[in-house]
Amino acid sequence: MSFLDKIFNKGPKPIIAESQSRDLSILKAGNRPQGPGVMVAQQDEYYVTASVELGNTTTKCVIMATNLNNSQSYLINKTVNMTRDVRAPKPDEEVFGKTVWGIELSKESVADMIKDTVLESLKKAHVDMDEDLDFVVRSTGVTAGFATTQEVGQMVKALADGCLDAGISHTKMAPAMSSAHLPKRLQKYTLLDNVMFDGAVVSVVPPKGKEVVANEMEGELVTAGIKLGAKWTEVDYRNPCVSLDFGSTLAGRIVNKDEPYASTVGNFLGLAGVISDSLAKGSKQIDQKNGAALDLFDPKLLKKADGKKHQEKAKQYAKEAHELINICKVPEGIDRFGTVPLDAAGAKAAGTCLIGCDVGTNADGLDGLVEIGAKIYEDEGIPTLLATMDHVSANIVYRVLDVAFEENLILDGSILGVTGRAGITGKKPELILEYAQDKFKDVVFVEDGLALGSAIMARCMNSMGTQKNPLGGNQGERCILKKRMQAQGTIE
Repeated sequence: MSFLDKIFNKGPKPIIAESQSRDLSILKAGNRPQGPGVMVAQQDEYYVTASVELGNTTTKCVIMATNLNNSQSYLINKTVNMTRDVRAPKPDEEVFGKTVWGIELSKESVADMIKDTVLESLKKAHVDMDEDLDFVVRSTGVTAGFATTQEVGQMVKALADGCLDAGISHTKMAPAMSSAHLPKRLQKYTLLDNVMFDGAVVSVVPPKGKEVVANEMEGELVTAGIKLGAKWTEVDYRNPCVSLDFGSTLAGRIVNKDEPYASTVGNFLGLAGVISDSLAKGSKQIDQKNGAALDLFDPKLLKKADGKKHQEKAKQYAKEAHELINICKVPEGIDRFGTVPLDAAGAKAAGTCLIGCDVGTNADGLDGLVEIGAKIYEDEGIPTLLATMDHVSANIVYRVLDVAFEENLILDGSILGVTGRAGITGKKPELILEYAQDKFKDVVFVEDGLALGSAIMARCMNSMGTQKNPLGGNQGERCILKKRMQAQGTIE
C-alpha cells in the first residue's frame, strides 16, 4: 500500500478481470497480407466457442474466440435475455422443472428460448455457425426446481435441443474422437493423439462416483472460467484455488494441488443472488414475482450508496439479514439444501465437503428478507438498500470461507476467485478483499466466469491446451502434459 493510500485510509484495489471485446473479422484480418508481399510474422488461429446458459435470472449466449497460439481469449458477443421472459409451457407439454422463483419450464419452452438467444447472438456477432463456430457448450444454473440431481440432465438436453433447432450441428456439441475428426485448420493445435479427454477440466477432476450435487457442472465451469479470466491479469490462478460463483444460486469449488489432476475437496451450493433479490423486492420498486436486484441498479444511486452514512447503516442491516441466513457444512441425511438437490452420502464417500447457504429451510424464509428490505427502503431509501446488498453478499463470502477453513479444506497458498452478479458488482469486491487478503495468496474477480469456463471446456474436450501458457497444473509450474501422458500410459 502506498504512503498516500495509508494517509487516506485506502485499502488495496481489487483485481477485476473484465472481458476483452473484439470483432471476429478484425481478429482474423490480422492474418491477412498487410501490404504487397508482406505477411504477419505468425499465423494465429482462433477457436470460436459459444457458451449457452439458462440461469434463474438471465439466459445468455456468449461467443468467445481463443488464440490457440497464446491462449488469449476475446469476447465476440454477449447476448443476455431475462429468463422470466421464457414462454409458459403449453397444455400438452410436461413441466419438468422451475426456476428458483417458481417460473415453470418445459423442455420445449426452454428449447425455444435457447434457439432465439443463440440466433440473436450469432447475428449480432456476425458469426457464421457453419464456417466460424467451432464448438458449443451448454450449462444451467437452474437446479432448484428439480427433484434429483439426475433431472438436471433433462435441462441440459433441452439446451441441446434449442441449439439444434437454431441449426447448430450436433458434431459441434460433442468432443472429437481423434485429431482426424477436427477441421484441418485445428488439427495441429490438438493433443488428442497424445492424451485423451478423461474428464479433467484444466487439471481438476470432479468428486469420485456419481454426481453429488446438482450444480456440480456449474462449479466445474466457473473454476475453469476464472482460470481463463485471470490470464487477463498478473494473477496465476491455478491449483490450489477456491472458486465462488454468485449467480442467483451459489456454486464453486475448493481445489487441492494433487498431480497431475487436483481433487475437488469442497463444493459450495445454495442461495446467493436471490438473497439480494429478496431484499430488493421489499422496496416494491421491482416486479414482486420475477424482479431481480439488477433492476434497481443505477450508477447515480450506486455512487450514493458508497457514502459513509449509507455504509454504516448497511452494516447493521446486513447483520440483521444474516440472522435469517443459515451457512454451514451440509448435514448428512438430507437430499436438498438451499433448494439444490444433493447426495450427502455420495459426497462423504467421495471425500468432498458440501458447504451451503440457505434462508430458512430450502428458501422458505426469503419473505423475512423482503420485510427487511421494505424496512430499509421506507426508513433509509434505495442507496442504503443497495449498500446493504453489498454487505450481505460479502458476509456470505466470509461465512462460507470460515466454514471451509474450520474444516481444513483450504491449502496454504490458495488463491480465491470470485464471479457472478452478486459477487463482483457494487462495493462487493472491496469488501470481500478486506476479508480475504490476509487469508489467500491472491484474490481475483472475473466477469462472466461461467461463459469463460464453457470456452475452456470446449478446448479441454478436444485437448487444445497451450503448453507455453498453461491453464492447468499448479501455480508457478510447467505444463502437465508429460505427467498426463504418463498417467494415461502413453509414455513411461
